[in-house]
Amino acid sequence: MMDRKEWYLEYEIKINRPGLLGDISSLLGMLAINIISINGVDNRKRGLLLLVKNEEQIGRLESILRTMETIQVTKIRESNLRDKLAVRHGRYIQRDHDDKKTFRFVRDDLGILVDFMAEHFKQVGHKLIGIRGMPRVGKTESIVAASVCANKKWIFVSSTMIKQTVRSQLIDDEYSENNIFILDGVVSTERANERHWQLVREIMRIPAVKVVEHPDIFVQNSEYSLDDFDYIIELREDPTQEITYDLLKKNRMFDEGGFGAFGGFDY
Repeated sequence: MMDRKEWYLEYEIKINRPGLLGDISSLLGMLAINIISINGVDNRKRGLLLLVKNEEQIGRLESILRTMETIQVTKIRESNLRDKLAVRHGRYIQRDHDDKKTFRFVRDDLGILVDFMAEHFKQVGHKLIGIRGMPRVGKTESIVAASVCANKKWIFVSSTMIKQTVRSQLIDDEYSENNIFILDGVVSTERANERHWQLVREIMRIPAVKVVEHPDIFVQNSEYSLDDFDYIIELREDPTQEITYDLLKKNRMFDEGGFGAFGGFDY
């Protein structure tokens, strides 16, 4: 017997009448398709995670659903992480239309953002993640919270989370593949020496998750490029906020005087 696969079904409600969900549930039952979970997704849409034995079941289901005047099927496919989170949280993660590896969140989405990162943190092997955002929007806190959710230890390689951190070495147990390595692209660029960059190169070779805040600054001043990143997260206070580095350029927070007025901020 073939292993069952998880599929995602999403439909838009065209005519909202009593018993609509019951009709669809009965149809799934007749086709021997199990419902794993269900939730409203983005206003008048409903998403379902289904457990399916074979694609023939899906073909029959789709052909019947497309004859129904009360709904319009918008997605039917093998489920991915975004689909699972959409059902879990009742809304879809925004993805850049031109750059498919860029995902956009606002501060009100911190719950789904943490969930999104935690699922990636649980995966085995190398993964390089970039996160863009202005000060105090919740970047570092989200990374740490996702590490906790994934039951992973986080290691600050460079950071301004609590105090200035620029590390040039790790202790033995910190080299674990089970750790999450966090770097601040601005701190590594402006305050680090060659010993720090040698450590960064060592960490990049570890088959583990690495998260870089301000990846654009990081790649401008290193041998790495944005193509090396598996995906990029953008976090804003609201959808209209512009992510800019003009503030850093104007104030030069890393001049000889140190952090100055920016000491301790989440950069």
